[in-house]
Amino acid sequence: MGYIQEARENHVKKKVEEGMYYAECSYGRTISVVWQCRQQAKELNECLHQFTNDDVLEEMKRDYMLQQDGKVSAKV
Repeated sequence: MGYIQEARENHVKKKVEEGMYYAECSYGRTISVVWQCRQQAKELNECLHQFTNDDVLEEMKRDYMLQQDGKVSAKV
């Protein structure tokens, strides 16, 4: 599993409540979700951004690379 996918899974789980507000708002809507749920989408995006910004992703890349280096060293 890639580090970006792992980041998404871990941090999305932490933000279930914010996601539920958006999900409830968007339920049964199609195009109108854009303007009817704008505030909930904005809150969800702001919340998720703290876990998916460049600094966090760079840290996860470093951790992932260290793990991969450890696996290669263990095989040798």
